[in-house]
Amino acid sequence: MTTTVAGLTTATAVRLLAEDGPNVLPQTATVPRWRAFAAQFTHFFAVMLWVAAALAFVAGMPQLGVAVTVVVVINGVFSYVQEARAERAASQLRAMLPAQVLVRRDGAAVSIPAAEIVHGDVVLLSAGDRIPGDVDFTATGSCTVDESMLSGESDPVPKRPGDAGFGGTFLVNGNAEAEVTATGARTRLAAIATLTATAEPPQSPLNVELRRVVRIISVVALTFGGMFFAVSLLSGTSWRNAFLFAIGVSVALIPEGLLPTVTLSLAMGAQRMARRNALVRHLQAVETLGSTTFICTDKTGTLTQNRMSAVEVWTPQGVVTLNGLGYAPVASVTGGPDAVARARRLASAAQAASRGRAVLHGDQWVAEGDPMEAALDALVRRLDRPGAGRGAGRDAGGLDAVGHGADAEVAVEARWPFDPARKRESAAVAGLLLLKGAPESVLPLCVAPVQLGACQAALDEMAGRGLRVLAVAERVLPARPGTPGPGVPWPEDPGDLERDLTLLGLVGLHDPPRESVAEALRATRRAGIKVAMLTGDHPTTAAAIAEEIGLLGPDRTVLEGSDLPEDPHLLGALLDRDGVVVSRVSPEQKLAVAKALQLRGHVLAMTGDGVNDGPALQEADIGVAMGASGTDVAREAADLVLLDDDFATIVAAVEQGRATYANIRRFLTYHLTDNVAELTPFVVWALSGGSFPLALGVLQILFLDIGTDLLPALALGGEKANKRAMDCPPDRRHLMDTRLMVRVFAVLGPVEAVFEMTAFTLTLWLAGWRPGEEFPPVGVLAAASGAAFTTVVLAQLANAFACRSESLPPWRLGWRTNPLMLRAVAVELVALLGFLFIVPVAAMLGHAPPTAAGLLVALLSMPALLAADYWHKRLMHRKTQVPAAT
Repeated sequence: MTTTVAGLTTATAVRLLAEDGPNVLPQTATVPRWRAFAAQFTHFFAVMLWVAAALAFVAGMPQLGVAVTVVVVINGVFSYVQEARAERAASQLRAMLPAQVLVRRDGAAVSIPAAEIVHGDVVLLSAGDRIPGDVDFTATGSCTVDESMLSGESDPVPKRPGDAGFGGTFLVNGNAEAEVTATGARTRLAAIATLTATAEPPQSPLNVELRRVVRIISVVALTFGGMFFAVSLLSGTSWRNAFLFAIGVSVALIPEGLLPTVTLSLAMGAQRMARRNALVRHLQAVETLGSTTFICTDKTGTLTQNRMSAVEVWTPQGVVTLNGLGYAPVASVTGGPDAVARARRLASAAQAASRGRAVLHGDQWVAEGDPMEAALDALVRRLDRPGAGRGAGRDAGGLDAVGHGADAEVAVEARWPFDPARKRESAAVAGLLLLKGAPESVLPLCVAPVQLGACQAALDEMAGRGLRVLAVAERVLPARPGTPGPGVPWPEDPGDLERDLTLLGLVGLHDPPRESVAEALRATRRAGIKVAMLTGDHPTTAAAIAEEIGLLGPDRTVLEGSDLPEDPHLLGALLDRDGVVVSRVSPEQKLAVAKALQLRGHVLAMTGDGVNDGPALQEADIGVAMGASGTDVAREAADLVLLDDDFATIVAAVEQGRATYANIRRFLTYHLTDNVAELTPFVVWALSGGSFPLALGVLQILFLDIGTDLLPALALGGEKANKRAMDCPPDRRHLMDTRLMVRVFAVLGPVEAVFEMTAFTLTLWLAGWRPGEEFPPVGVLAAASGAAFTTVVLAQLANAFACRSESLPPWRLGWRTNPLMLRAVAVELVALLGFLFIVPVAAMLGHAPPTAAGLLVALLSMPALLAADYWHKRLMHRKTQVPAAT
């Protein structure tokens, strides 16, 4: 370490910020807005409709050309708006992620937004922090930086005072201080970002399947269009009319609003997750969450509150117990004077050079920085309260037992931060080497005289109660030639110093479980999701916490990272069960676990908060990072960020993911049912050889798709999660599976089509027309067509309520439980009245208000469709269990 830099004054920083601007990268759009907008009018469906519109104008059918053009424009604008809305939502979510940096201003360490960093600022960095701009390191402590995003080299780069660092890179380990040399657009990262276009993200499985569904429908539409064009010509129809029929059939089968409806459904799901403290960084992750079958979770902060308190201290002189949790300033301390004095000595040693502290707010100490370090700071203060005396802990080494935790600053000559490989950290203070860490890492370094047998028994007893245990030891650094001192650098590796230690004792830390975890775990088991705990804690401690919260499985499988097999198939077989606990696990082993479980077909959600968790989070189907305590590396690698770090939030996000998948099936069923009703008039016309009039025309079909169907479909996309969504295993069905196709083409579609054609035919029959005769007068045909149009609209109104569930009738769900649906239905009815009674619109569509008989049939279509849907659901319920989420 070198001498620290004082940093800027607040006044200077404000002036420089005004001169240089905020520390943000230039906004570089990968796709210009005009291109994104144009793309909505040039995809496969749009091109097909553009061609149809052009041919309609050429053929002398301007009304059809205008109508098709309007369809393309409305659909394109709507799709663009929804995609822009989703992008804005993603930007808002990214803006909500914490982006704070610790700097030294006016001689004090303060946390400020990264955007307010200016050149000349001194930043204080810890492992996992992102460097906020280009810097020169002024002080380092076993510091390495991941510069792979700039250099492509995966190995971290050691940094020493005077070395340069670059914005956007990450500290892998150690601590550092650095002076900012460039911010914002002047950084190396900004220069690269300006020259490099962002790659287009890969398609999610959901989008791939949706596009496949739409392609199939399009091919079917074009095939039927060509077939009816040929039938029209063979029946003596003119080329012009044959083309009209072909276009009508094609348009009838294309669900124009399907893709924008999906986009909005995903965006609505993401917003609902955000309201429950789950920020979705990638929109496609909304649906993937619903397919999760296995969750690998951390313990500290996710299953527990990350509010550690030191509740017990073991020393060779005795045991000191502190009653009360948290950082309460008044505590009942039990233990003899010698034990308390030794405990204060131990606590001061453990807390030396820490980066966390307990700050008094009201009548409570509040943790700032690392919770464990703050708990050790609070331990010093709490032991001082009962009256042990400030000087009781001073020994020959000259270290004040109260330490800087009790506001007496201690000069830290060197510090070697915690390393996952060493599982300990140490500091050189006042001629002493002070060390704390995992007992299995510290105890082998200790020498006699020490009661190792009694220590091991105390360790086992503490861990068995679910306490996290730290061992604390010290060594007097001898003054001899070559010993580090003024002008002599301290070694980067403290291995030669960490020997011949004297054990001071053990500290038992308690991190209470979150109140919501037990119920969340029960919910995952009801949902058929397996859960494993992956933690760096002692196996006994991990098992005790797992048992306390109900995670530990019936076979009580508790493993250590060192016991995991390297073969991924063996590893997967070992872990593929519910309630497994893996302790002392390394980040590399977490990555291996992720790959092994995916090999067994699991859709895996993996939590992580550290720098080295990035690969595992990227490998998992759903990477879950901590928003409150996680590092920037973990958050950027994740698909989902938990703002409250709570395991229960993951479960809530899974529930919303299942709801989103079910909603997609809902409005897909709704769209396809309408397509059946729209196609039927053309089928009847073709089978009759053109002797039976068309019940619906092309313009009517277009108005059905855009004017009346779109809003109810969007309301279905906003349906809330079913109360039983988490009462069954994940739904792994395809979107267009046999169940959906049978419901559409054998139940809902035929009922709608039968009533549509009945209303049309009955109107003609009552007017005196019989099949085989010349077509009836225009007025009669318009009224009959209006009856068919009204029937489809009203039947779709009932269908919208029927599609709210695959297993329950709408009256079991409650008619008013989806306010969006009520508004959509109201708009649909108003639109129907306008289409029927506004004379110019009705004339353009070629229909008129229905007769009383036609209206009666149209009204009867609603209870008939609901009844058919009800009996179909009952029949399917008897045959097989419908997934509860739908």
